[in-house]
Amino acid sequence: MKDLWKELRGLKELNLYRQRRLREGVKDFCSNDYLALRNHPEVVEEAIRVLREEGLGSGASQLVSGYSRYHMALEEDLAGFKGTECCVLFGSGYLANLGAIGALVGEKDVIFSDELNHASIIDGCRLSKAKVIVFKHRDYKHLEELLKEHRKNYRRALIISDSVFSMDGDIADLRELNRLAKEYDAILYLDEAHATGVLGTTGKGILEEFSQGWEGHMIIMGTLSKALGSYGAFVCGSKILCEYLVNKARSLIFSTSLPPSVCAGARKALEIIRREPQRIKRLKELTLYVYNRLKELHLDVLFYGTPIIPIMLYEEKKALEVSRALLEDGLFIQAIRYPTVPLKKARLRLTVSLNYTQEDVEILLSSLSKHLS
Repeated sequence: MKDLWKELRGLKELNLYRQRRLREGVKDFCSNDYLALRNHPEVVEEAIRVLREEGLGSGASQLVSGYSRYHMALEEDLAGFKGTECCVLFGSGYLANLGAIGALVGEKDVIFSDELNHASIIDGCRLSKAKVIVFKHRDYKHLEELLKEHRKNYRRALIISDSVFSMDGDIADLRELNRLAKEYDAILYLDEAHATGVLGTTGKGILEEFSQGWEGHMIIMGTLSKALGSYGAFVCGSKILCEYLVNKARSLIFSTSLPPSVCAGARKALEIIRREPQRIKRLKELTLYVYNRLKELHLDVLFYGTPIIPIMLYEEKKALEVSRALLEDGLFIQAIRYPTVPLKKARLRLTVSLNYTQEDVEILLSSLSKHLS
């Protein structure tokens, strides 16, 4: 245990030590609840109704007795929303990526992965035992060079990318990814965690953003825990894919399924998104407004039209100091540091949400100006 303390002390000296912070009593400016659905009255009431009916947990894994009509209904709605044939639920985005990637590829196969993909993708790739080849971030010329060199040596190929990258907020080029997947006979796996409810005019994700219909070689993974305001994850695709994952994805087979009330709440959130597409429009408008106001303060911000707006501070110590100063003002924005982002790329990861009032935004801007001037 002394070695553990030594490692922790080293993290503190490098300004890389992490702590959980209670969000009570502060205004949260780093949540992924983009569409303000987590506390929506209809979502809460539906979850409570099913909680009373079904109880707290599901009681078992999906393949034992933990698959209810609420799970099935949510899967059907998600498949319809994403325009695919079928959908399978998972316990979390991390479990979805570990389970689906590990089921799809193995020692005879190859994965081509964007270098800034989420940690759950990276871990899923490592655990799959497939050959993992990393291409430079959004560099599809580099990806094609790697495909030309390596694809022929493997049975099955998987090209995998976030749709919206969680730390920078930039968007993958679906047209290029799809072209390469077709040309080199590869499965295209898209992580839509931060794209669902955000991209496209009605929030359907990257396919809608690029006016592209779903095709059989595409796999759409997403989470219920961001714009849908719930918890859990899903993988959408062909009927044969769903059947395969139910039989082969270990994180699905050997995990207790989502509580029915969580499924019901997520389904109600999806219903609201479909009923009120103006939420996506309002989110885009608010995001642009916040970005423009940040630029007026001459802050170094990254912006790609998504609600993730990193305020770049680069030095780990500075990011921590500013985050703590904001917290003293009652404003919660996490300092994101290595290994989540590269060393010397530390930032405050500001996320825009429909939870914010105009007054909230002005208070945030005033505080940022005070601590970063």
